[in-house]
Amino acid sequence: MATTYVEAVGVTKEFTLRHTHSLKEMLIAMARHKKLSDTFHALHDVSFEITEGEAVALLGFNGSGKSTLLKLISGVMRPDQGAVRTRGRVAGLIEVGAGFHPDLTGRENVYLNGAILGMSEKQIDDAFDSIVEFSEIERFIDTEVKFYSSGMFLRLAFSVAVHSDPEVFLVDEILAVGDEPFQKKCLQRIRELKSEGLTLVIVSHDLDMVAGICDRGLLLESGNLTLDGPVRDVIRRMRGEE
Repeated sequence: MATTYVEAVGVTKEFTLRHTHSLKEMLIAMARHKKLSDTFHALHDVSFEITEGEAVALLGFNGSGKSTLLKLISGVMRPDQGAVRTRGRVAGLIEVGAGFHPDLTGRENVYLNGAILGMSEKQIDDAFDSIVEFSEIERFIDTEVKFYSSGMFLRLAFSVAVHSDPEVFLVDEILAVGDEPFQKKCLQRIRELKSEGLTLVIVSHDLDMVAGICDRGLLLESGNLTLDGPVRDVIRRMRGEE
């Protein structure tokens, strides 16, 4: 039997949306008997398993809950109900600059981010030259990252993540930040990771790209998992072709 690398069991996640931002607004709202906040159900009772070597796309329109689910898998968030379990090292791109300290240089952040991803100092030492070469920001590696563009953040963050030897690799829409040549380079590396047997979980609105990489799709609609099947079937549902 294939080993399960990601498991979600009855996952529910809620957020509180506040309608007031100051004491004055709060007092006015209370005087007028208006609600101070609402609860937004990002995910509701979502369950699935992803086994070793699968390439799975989390699909859905804006606000469907897919990025929230990816953050739960990464451990950035915790569910309000249910559980998310992962096996092995989990790495990837969730947000530009996540795990980076703005006042440290690119070099220092490679070591910081690598440590966050579970790499030892020796592993980072051994991979450092390759990380910098892949990122294509050699000239700026000793510059504080607060001076980096979002594209430079992406290059360095992606490079560290793919060199961290993960068992599960996560990718959010973040690839849209980079320039086209680097996007192609990242996608080629993702395809290589897939061929090497890594477990991939991808969030993207680029349905053609997803169809070329992923085998399976999970369709989220208003926080509910409504379809789990071959990725092309899920894409056809999204496009209203069935």
